[in-house]
Amino acid sequence: MKSTRIIVLVLALVAGLSAAWLAKGMLGGKKQVKVAKPKLETVKVLTASSDISLGNTIEPNSLKWQDWPKAAVTASLVTKEKQPKAIKDFTGATARASIVSGEPILTRKVVLNGKGGFMSAILPAGMRAVSTKISAATSAGGFILPNDRVDVILTRKGPSKRFVSDSILSNVRVLAIDQKIEDLDDKGKSKTAVGKTATLELSPQQAEVLAMAQRMGTLSLALRSLKDARDDGSDRPTTLEIGGRKGSVTVLRYGVSSTVNTNR
Repeated sequence: MKSTRIIVLVLALVAGLSAAWLAKGMLGGKKQVKVAKPKLETVKVLTASSDISLGNTIEPNSLKWQDWPKAAVTASLVTKEKQPKAIKDFTGATARASIVSGEPILTRKVVLNGKGGFMSAILPAGMRAVSTKISAATSAGGFILPNDRVDVILTRKGPSKRFVSDSILSNVRVLAIDQKIEDLDDKGKSKTAVGKTATLELSPQQAEVLAMAQRMGTLSLALRSLKDARDDGSDRPTTLEIGGRKGSVTVLRYGVSSTVNTNR
């Protein structure tokens, strides 16, 4: 009986060792397969190494070459392969729009040296930059900033020597207050801009209207809310139409016209 137990124990031990050996062999036989990651192909793209504000001159230390996925490179990006001297070429250019650090440098966002003035570069096609005198009293206390939208109000002497006011232009963009063309200070905070001259973005017809209105009376700028300052054509502007008999203009307000004598 005792010998039988010994034999059973030996057989069990042998079976256990055999099972362990087989399991080890099976696990050891499986090789881990390493999946090779595809190598991302990149190219050097010209980017901003620091924030560049609208109207600022681009310095050499404001630019850098940065790896960019080749699949994401478009024709508008400046690559080192095509323009190896791009940092030198873009040095001294003027930013016609704000550029944040790490953003690719696009030709349409800068004005290269010898390519015309800055103001003409930021004007949309078909528009004109026209300046008019202002003061804190006629420009919302100095809270009108570049890129705001305003209505232009003409105050003049009407019949019976009474003063009357008309909104002659509506929803026009302010390009600059004096020489200031951006609405933020060096710390990125908005600040008031009390100036003597406002430059407005106008169509050719609106430019003629403003020139005529400057001779007729006093102009004031009325600041529009951001919610109202949309530029989708839904806000029909009020304008003065040059024409009619000599010394008069026709006031068009929401489709209703009236003639105003400009002789004083």
